Amino acid sequence: MSQKGGKNTALISPASFPSLLTDLDLYLIGEGTHYKIYEKLGAHITEINDVKGVNFAVWAPNSEKVNVIGNFNRWDKKSHPMHQRGSSGIWELFIPEITESEIYKYYIKSKIGNYREEKADPFGFYFEVRPKSASIVYDINKYKWTDENWMMLRAKKNWLDSPISIYEVHLGSWQRVPEEGNRFLSYRELAHTLIPYVKEMGYTHIELLPIMEYPLDESWGYQVIGYYAPTSRFGSPEDFMYFVNECHLNNIAVILDWVPAHFPKDPHGLVSFDGTCLYEHEDPRKGEHRDWGTQIFNYGRHEVGNFLLGNALFWLEKYHVDGLRLDAVASMLYLDYSREPGDWIPNMYGGNENLEAVSFLKKFNEVVHQNYPGVLTIAEESTAWHMVSRPTYIGGLGFSLKWNMGWMHDTLEYFSKNPIHRKYHHNDLTFSLLYAFTENFVLILSHDEVVHGKKALLDKMPGDFWQRFANLRLLYGFMYCHPGKKLLFMGGEFGQWTEWRCSDSIDWHLISYEPHEKLQRYVKDLNRLYQQEPVLYEIDFHNSGFEWIDFGDWEGSIVSFIRRAKDPDNFLVIVLNFTPVPRFGYRIGVPLSGFYKEIMNSDSEIYWGSNLGNSGGVYAEPIPWHGRQSSLNLTLPPLGMIVLKREG
Repeated sequence: MSQKGGKNTALISPASFPSLLTDLDLYLIGEGTHYKIYEKLGAHITEINDVKGVNFAVWAPNSEKVNVIGNFNRWDKKSHPMHQRGSSGIWELFIPEITESEIYKYYIKSKIGNYREEKADPFGFYFEVRPKSASIVYDINKYKWTDENWMMLRAKKNWLDSPISIYEVHLGSWQRVPEEGNRFLSYRELAHTLIPYVKEMGYTHIELLPIMEYPLDESWGYQVIGYYAPTSRFGSPEDFMYFVNECHLNNIAVILDWVPAHFPKDPHGLVSFDGTCLYEHEDPRKGEHRDWGTQIFNYGRHEVGNFLLGNALFWLEKYHVDGLRLDAVASMLYLDYSREPGDWIPNMYGGNENLEAVSFLKKFNEVVHQNYPGVLTIAEESTAWHMVSRPTYIGGLGFSLKWNMGWMHDTLEYFSKNPIHRKYHHNDLTFSLLYAFTENFVLILSHDEVVHGKKALLDKMPGDFWQRFANLRLLYGFMYCHPGKKLLFMGGEFGQWTEWRCSDSIDWHLISYEPHEKLQRYVKDLNRLYQQEPVLYEIDFHNSGFEWIDFGDWEGSIVSFIRRAKDPDNFLVIVLNFTPVPRFGYRIGVPLSGFYKEIMNSDSEIYWGSNLGNSGGVYAEPIPWHGRQSSLNLTLPPLGMIVLKREG
């Protein structure tokens, strides 16, 4: 029992304390423009009238009663009733004396039927470790950041003409501790293992599969319950802040996968939150993803849009995150996504576009880019929706970048073919350059391509043991030299043989074997080459940065092209041989005379290749070829890529 100013706080009614939400707060929330809504709703440690405690606020407009329950009141569903704030639908209560680490839920009795449910806090900052599901009071403002220099430079950064090489990671399976029951590494342990590895490998970004709190491990994080909480599987919110801070101190940017497309039906979550379809659409033809067994957000409802928009800004503001990759954007854009005729409702114009979702996505991108310059927004969008990565003021959705699903599909389909048949599929290799500059693309070899029977990347490759590694090196070389930013899922860098399993570490033991260790070195050297040569990143999104030398040699399954930097005199020549047959005396035209140094050869013995190449380089000869006045007489290694740079 404590006393403040002569008052015994244990005898004061919680409802007697003044509200922390102002009329302006309520107005902005109702309007859907309270961009720091997370500072008002949820559980906040505060002091009112010299009394310390926690202020709780939750949106539940169709509730008859809402009570805060927890260990502090022995989960008594009758004590600590919250009070309504006018007609806003928000319930609020200040509870004196309780502090950080208090476990709580909201007990909601609906006006509708006999609905009574214990709900986790939609704005909870911290959760119990699954399978428990309560929220935990936590002060997210106590961490002392030391990444000021990074944040200052980020605000001035133009990532579109900078190198972006992304290492995609699932924190729960990058590395585990089998000696201790196969436990997860914590955020702090990952800061001292994952970050040095990513830095050593030369990646510029880490992209994390969703780390927002989720109940089911097998969902990989894509079925979120706690949108405002980093999962407690790996530690506390402060621990995750430490991880991000360490990334920044090591010049590594952090991208989070974010899931505003749908949410799961777990009863302690958002579904039927106050006994009604509050966050989701009531009509299942608009409110349910039957393929995934999840609910679709009602983007047209201001409070729901504010919940999601505030959440995006929350991760950028409170956790200093450098980018958000939006999952399943196509499912948001189309009302008939994965639906049969008659199982969806057209928009007001009779079309299949989800106009409310389109409006939300545009607003999301506008607000993010206006308030957080230097932050990336990335769309996983699998259709031909027009101008996904173009500004909203010219009719685009406003994303910084878009995953290039077409390149991924066509390229993997091409590489799956026996080389003797590849000449009949040459178009799969070259088609991407017809649309490469219509969007700001990221070339991806993501987690989705190494699960559900699709095989690991190395196992997709045809041929004998040696040829499989050579094909994979060739695939990576093609990706790094093709216009577009880069993404590779963990395990791909050293040639995982088996599909990804979220319940175990990736197969680190493989790097004790020479082919895998040398493949890992190759990816490291590709990242080094990529960052050293502005040619490979300065002009990714305009045709002035790319020029075919010859795309027509389908019979030989060979392509050659030029990549240019902003300085047009700075260029590289890239030649790729997609057959296991060495090519001697292969001639290509080049822009200028002089010596062309071979600065990368995927067939080098240091990468476990056959070591066939051009003895360090070759002089251009005054022999016209491919419409150019000079040409190179080259040796092309089997299933190999060579990169040549003119000297002098």
